[in-house]
Amino acid sequence: MSDWKCFNPDEDEEEEEEVEEGAETGGERFSGRDSLIFLVDASRAMYESLDEDGNTCFDITIQCIRSVYTNKIISSERDLLGLVFFGTEKHKNSVDFKHVYVLHELDMPGAKRVLELDKYKGKKGRAYFSETVGHSKDFSLSDALWICANLFSDVKLRMSHKRVMLFTNNDHPHDGDNTKIKQAFTKASDLRETGIFIDLMHLKKEGGFDISLFYRDIINTAEDEDLKVHFQESAKLEDLVNKVRAKETKKRALCRLNLKLSEDLAVAVGVFNLVQKAVKPAAVKLYRETNEPVKTKTRTFNKETGSLMLPSDTKRAQVYGNRQIVLEKEETEQVKRFDEPGLVLIGFKPLVLLKKHHFVRPAQFLYPEESLMTGSTTLFNALLTRCLEREVMALCRYTPRRNIPPRFVALVPQEEEMDNQYVQITPPGFHLMFLPFLDDIRKLDVSEKMRAGREQVEKMKEIVQKLRFKYRSDDFENPVLQQHFHNLEALALDLMEPEPVKDLTLPRVEMIDNRLGPLVEEFKDIVYPPNYNPEGKAIKRKPDGVSSSQMEKKVKTEVSVSEEDLRSYVKNGNLGKLTVPVLKEACRRYGLKGSKKQELVDAVTDYFRKH
Repeated sequence: MSDWKCFNPDEDEEEEEEVEEGAETGGERFSGRDSLIFLVDASRAMYESLDEDGNTCFDITIQCIRSVYTNKIISSERDLLGLVFFGTEKHKNSVDFKHVYVLHELDMPGAKRVLELDKYKGKKGRAYFSETVGHSKDFSLSDALWICANLFSDVKLRMSHKRVMLFTNNDHPHDGDNTKIKQAFTKASDLRETGIFIDLMHLKKEGGFDISLFYRDIINTAEDEDLKVHFQESAKLEDLVNKVRAKETKKRALCRLNLKLSEDLAVAVGVFNLVQKAVKPAAVKLYRETNEPVKTKTRTFNKETGSLMLPSDTKRAQVYGNRQIVLEKEETEQVKRFDEPGLVLIGFKPLVLLKKHHFVRPAQFLYPEESLMTGSTTLFNALLTRCLEREVMALCRYTPRRNIPPRFVALVPQEEEMDNQYVQITPPGFHLMFLPFLDDIRKLDVSEKMRAGREQVEKMKEIVQKLRFKYRSDDFENPVLQQHFHNLEALALDLMEPEPVKDLTLPRVEMIDNRLGPLVEEFKDIVYPPNYNPEGKAIKRKPDGVSSSQMEKKVKTEVSVSEEDLRSYVKNGNLGKLTVPVLKEACRRYGLKGSKKQELVDAVTDYFRKH
């Protein structure tokens, strides 16, 4: 979680950058921070009502930006965000361009910025914006894009992704002014050449929004996005938020490697995690007096001399047959290496052979990397199409990194799906399913129980059919995490109390009762005997021939070993066969110290070698 303070880009302090390691084969490394500028149209057209509640395009834009700010504080506090309005009466920017107002320069999101956005919410917020900033039709989109480029160049930190999101409901802002149109096209082309991507978040307008009139030549996309697919115009906050999240979400690969189809044919692919477990952010240690973050450093000292040891002074060792085998750092690294990173195609099998019990861990996802190898996208799509047509999966040997053992995986093809707003629901590519080894599958000896009768099974089928619903994992949020973040938000924004969290994991008892009706009682009558209470406590039965006093007694494990036996264990090198309680008892007897098993073994061994 962020400390809710803004970052000053003019500070000369060295910042530790998060480095995303690229493919071993491609030799690329991606580092830096994601940066995003919201470029918002502030003309009068954005104040037109969208629905009966009086919501305007300006309202849902501000709410959407606020949502991104709060999400970034929680998930990616190091990312940089900025907010620029164009089509304003007043101006505020570094080069004094008219009708461009920079509300937030590129910076880490904080509580202060969220509170500033809250001033523009609702009817009073629109009035406040009109009074303090104002509206104007006489603006140049080229000037606004120029200001965005300057904001990116003013940041001294390394940035991995630079993106501008343009919010407007005007599909032809410079209608009839060819000079401004050419200037906007030229500036957009300049931004594209410098690696700045422009995304259009167009909003609903009367008569529909026609991208081809002006913005088709303004917007550009990243290499992994389709130029032919454009979102439909948004009239609801939910639709707009989904589109923004689809664009601003990080698409960083776990690794980038080659999929070898034969000895002389390969495809460059990226491996991604489509689902990541949400956890609470790690605690940050602060210095008590100044409340500044504390950096921890580890040093190794010689326990006999107390001198500081360098990394070259330490070595790894393993005891085999009373002999200590010392390994150099290079040797330990070589022991861990099994194969070169990559995916090696073994063959193809029908999809029906992949069973549910083959699941051993969450799957990963493969997507082509055109930047590493030209032609990868074309060959990847051809392979995906043929696998979908023939309903087969590809079996491969998968080595993600040099020091990780290889695994056998199945590449399961997946076709792309879009919703009615042209937002991608499922991406095209291969699911990388980890296959189990023989040792991972075991047969359970299940004792035969009383089987349910046909009537009981049919009645339960009716109950299950009544309670069926379409499950989506994103419909259920973790209530503990939500409460944690709401508490932090309330603390940072000085709210009286946090926003209440609705626990969506709890069953809806009323709805269940209404759906089932008398089915539950009918099922009870069929399954349970008369006058049976399923909610009553079960009575524990005593085993035959065992008294109460005998059940309460516990056998105390013998943990003492004679000195002669200990000497014999040390001499034969079998001391590790003893349990931890036995070793602790021996250390206690001779005044030795240790907590872990290896420390206890070493302490006892050293003692008997000296005595």
